[in-house]
Amino acid sequence: MYFRQLFHIESSTYTYILADNTWRDAVAEGSDEVLQILRNEGLHLTHILETHLHADHISAAHKLREQTDAQVVLSVRAQADCADIAVDDGDFLVLGDDVIRVLATPGHTPESLSFRWHDRVFTGDALLIGGCGRTDFQSGDAGNLYDSITTKLFTLPDETLVYPGHDYHGRRVSCIGEEKYNNPRLANKSREEFIAIMAALNLPLPKLIDVSVPANRLCGANP
Repeated sequence: MYFRQLFHIESSTYTYILADNTWRDAVAEGSDEVLQILRNEGLHLTHILETHLHADHISAAHKLREQTDAQVVLSVRAQADCADIAVDDGDFLVLGDDVIRVLATPGHTPESLSFRWHDRVFTGDALLIGGCGRTDFQSGDAGNLYDSITTKLFTLPDETLVYPGHDYHGRRVSCIGEEKYNNPRLANKSREEFIAIMAALNLPLPKLIDVSVPANRLCGANP
């Protein structure tokens, strides 16, 4: 299997490329770097996976789709007409001779997804390293996020690698066991305690939210 992790400094965003070694079929999230890597590695992009409608940066999904024959994958709850494939919890995406499992993990946003592949899970903004996605805009819901993390992600084997959508401290990977037992927002916290923690964060809105969300409803195209 082929795996590549990319990092966008300005938004502290991770992008991932996954590929089947036999057929050289690949899936990725949106990034301008992806096209060059695909060419260098001789990979054929089949799917562009979006974990949710981002509020802090504009997705490159539209640009990637224009330059490849890949299909954009979003949650059915995104209600985004730009999506080629709308998926829900328990669905599978075929990658060559391989599959990627879809996990619905709403809470940060209603349409948030995670993707499980082999020994790792790509959690978007649902579960972060030592934290989690905020729930105070885009119809976020702290109770739903707690349920998504504790009943979906934390039921995976402890050794499952966690690759988040963001990290602001240079950390590249964690694992389910580490987050389950040591994440300060979640470890040994009841649902009510977690909701109270999230309500008290009082974070400023992302600077690009008014631009990013409308664009990302069009998979990154200009509204």
